[in-house]
Amino acid sequence: MKFFIAVLSLAAAASAFTTVNTPARSIAANSRIGINGVLLPVSVRTCGTQLEAAKQTPHGGTLVDLILKTDAEKEAAMAKCTKELQLTPRQLCDVELIMNGGFSPLTAFMDESTYKHVVDNVALPGGLIFGLPVVFDTDDEDLQPGDIVLLKDGDRPIATVEFTDKYLPDKAYECKKCYGTSEIEHPGSLMVATERGKYYMGGKVTGLNLPIRDFPCKTPAEVRATLPDDVDVVAFQCRNPVHRAHYELFTRALDDPLVGPGGVVLVHPTCGPTQADDIPGVVRYKTYEVLKEETHNDRTRWEYLPYSMHMAGPREAIQHMMIRKNFGCTHFIIGRDMAGSKSSVTGEDYYGAYDAQDYAKEKGPELGVIPVPSLNLVYTEEEGYVTADEAKERGLHEKKLSGTKFRQMLRGGEDIPEWFAFKSVVKVLRENV
Repeated sequence: MKFFIAVLSLAAAASAFTTVNTPARSIAANSRIGINGVLLPVSVRTCGTQLEAAKQTPHGGTLVDLILKTDAEKEAAMAKCTKELQLTPRQLCDVELIMNGGFSPLTAFMDESTYKHVVDNVALPGGLIFGLPVVFDTDDEDLQPGDIVLLKDGDRPIATVEFTDKYLPDKAYECKKCYGTSEIEHPGSLMVATERGKYYMGGKVTGLNLPIRDFPCKTPAEVRATLPDDVDVVAFQCRNPVHRAHYELFTRALDDPLVGPGGVVLVHPTCGPTQADDIPGVVRYKTYEVLKEETHNDRTRWEYLPYSMHMAGPREAIQHMMIRKNFGCTHFIIGRDMAGSKSSVTGEDYYGAYDAQDYAKEKGPELGVIPVPSLNLVYTEEEGYVTADEAKERGLHEKKLSGTKFRQMLRGGEDIPEWFAFKSVVKVLRENV
């Protein structure tokens, strides 16, 4: 019945995020203000603490930290709760990024007015750019504004939320604005229609404990503490195992004229829920770990992000850039058809190959993150990986292997050419998929 109702309507609604005045622990930033009040990245941080080592300014100027530090504080927060709720995998990712600062400056699930503003304007009510709404969904008719609820992952208390409002979202409109379509053939629209509850609720979050995951997810403050404070940090987002072309792409990005001397790459895969047919996050994590050991490189850092993918194309590119800004990155590699998706019925692409790149270039100065377009690399018999333009100019012989053919070879136990995939990654995939 829920699926049928979703197909007919994609429901009705509004918006959400409260600018919370609760005392949040934060890392203040040395920021510069540009035209129209846009925060620009600073070249060197001078506030002096280890957690302020990264050169990039957090989004909004302050890195949020809502996690209580003492057992006494946590017990007092939980004592105020009158109800308990189990978090879905997507909610767990969202609450973690709210409370650890990945979604800075958010300190709450979005209330109706903020939700509407983000949906319509790709920005918070104050004008600060924000790619996609972050909402708490529920079917529970009894939950009401004013309730203070303990959010749990199994037996582990994760956070408390004090709900401020409850509203019926216009889901069809939300999907049309955020994903460019309300067709449920789009994986994001399908998620909103069939996974999310009938209501959205705004509410301020108090963090208790980070989730225990099979893959370790450092907080933005912890990642910033590992990054150099005097060079550019280029983020690479992925949701699939890294193959040779990906590796060549993000290592060569350091040679882009937009990146300063001595820059480093932060490979920051999402390991939360994605599309139904994607490789599970735990398996992806294993491939990254073996590849990290195989390709040890002082200019490449690896961390993991508990983020739930929407496959929202251009708007999700902005969301990823904003999150990586909070993790200390100054640049972001925008791949061809980033966060793109196809219709599950027709197979047609919902976004153009360069829509995300173009939107990132447009919004990059406002966001304070420099987009680095990814190279279109091909493998050639004569020179290995070169750009497609160079291969064409020089008449080099390209070698190709489609994703479909790769999966067939993987399942069939055939040898995978090393120019396409790393042996260590192939071994993990064969053992786990």
